[in-house]
Amino acid sequence: MKLELIDTTLRDAHQSLWATRMTTAMMLPIVPTIDRVGYKMIDLMGTVQFDACVRYLREDPWERIRLINKAAPNTPLAAGFRSEGLTGFDIVPDALVCLWIERLVANGIGEVMVLESLHDWNNVKAFAETVHKSGAQLKIPMVYTESPVHTDEYYASRTRELMKTLKPDVVYIKDANGVITPERVKTLVPALQAELGDTPLELHSHCTTGLAPAAYAEAMKLGVQTLHTAVPPLANGASQPPAFNVINNARRLGLDVDLDIEAIKAESKHFEFVASREGKPRGKLVEYDVFQYKHQIPGGMISNLEFMLAERGLGDRLEEVLEEIARIREEWGYPIMVTPFSQILGTQAVLHVVSGKRYAMTTRETIMYMLELYGAPPAPIDPNVKDRVLSLPEAREMLNWTPPQPTAQEMKKQMGLSNVPDDEFLLRALFSGEHVDAVIAAGPMNTDYPRGDVPLMALIETLIKDKRPGHFSLSKGGLGLNMKKKATS
Repeated sequence: MKLELIDTTLRDAHQSLWATRMTTAMMLPIVPTIDRVGYKMIDLMGTVQFDACVRYLREDPWERIRLINKAAPNTPLAAGFRSEGLTGFDIVPDALVCLWIERLVANGIGEVMVLESLHDWNNVKAFAETVHKSGAQLKIPMVYTESPVHTDEYYASRTRELMKTLKPDVVYIKDANGVITPERVKTLVPALQAELGDTPLELHSHCTTGLAPAAYAEAMKLGVQTLHTAVPPLANGASQPPAFNVINNARRLGLDVDLDIEAIKAESKHFEFVASREGKPRGKLVEYDVFQYKHQIPGGMISNLEFMLAERGLGDRLEEVLEEIARIREEWGYPIMVTPFSQILGTQAVLHVVSGKRYAMTTRETIMYMLELYGAPPAPIDPNVKDRVLSLPEAREMLNWTPPQPTAQEMKKQMGLSNVPDDEFLLRALFSGEHVDAVIAAGPMNTDYPRGDVPLMALIETLIKDKRPGHFSLSKGGLGLNMKKKATS
């Protein structure tokens, strides 16, 4: 059996460790090297990356896709989104999502992942058809969690229904919170394989509890040959297992490894350089914490909760909020703690702790969940909680609300954007006009960044661009370099 890796460094890894703040310029110099590795896929874009590009980096996310696609002609690019919601927690029209898929593929995406964390495949039908029609591969995650509801039998039945309803090209176990154990892999993987037939099964996990590398090893023993990894410094911690560890384990288990290891080392060296240059954190090995299995909040969200509490002078009450999240999750029928539910439950828990009263206040998203507008929950919602939420005045106003379904052309006309290209229209439909205007005003994207895997060249390039006067001398062996820069008027 041959080991295949999907590289998450350019998407999930920096989303988990660098708050999604890696710029396109930081990526581009090393992308041709990544293209040489022999990865099965480069995981590049999610809707969070679109959000970060537009709101914080002032970059055109569509241009990022085109540039990376051009720089990596031999390796397909993957992008994903959450069914119905795209960049926010509200439900957007199907036509907007379908246009989004079409533009992803037109700009260079070869595989589209549709996240449906309630495993309600009715939410995904129209999008799956659009992916198939676009010519891209359709990948569907079986989002993993630990709960009394999410048994092997539950996942097997959901997979059976998935194969009948959507006919995906690839299915993968998505363990966003890093809670899958090697023991659970031994039972879950065969249960899914029995339903998938020839459809490939992949495994994606995070090192949040430190068990992901061991879970990967067990998966390889059971015939799972595609695993999602990152390279240091963007591996470990809240990110994916490091490629080097997985490759070494694969070899010891007798798998074939047809990957350019020197290219992976160069990729890692480049991002070590970026981390040092930009002051970014490095993923570290974490200690096992059983509390993670109770609240199951993703590692990257803990810091947001701490910030929300600190703003209210409640910085010492994080553990109380996490305990409340675990209680709410049980009351709500065990939704999986990924976007949007991790954020919705987290906000509701903070409201409870801050006010000292449970369900005296709520959010629009909580009401939408109670009305099952996101889909059917895994288990019945506690009827007392549901009645209490839906009796609130703001909930009564939504009892008969259904999400509108205009066409893309109708939305363009309504927004006064009939003559705007589809890529720009999608950005304006999902983000504030102010942010999109700022991206356009920023002009051509900066793609100038030194290659960190060639440190001497990076140093020389940095010195040449430094406008300050001075003298620099370097010698090693028989090689000498002298630079003298004069002040310019």
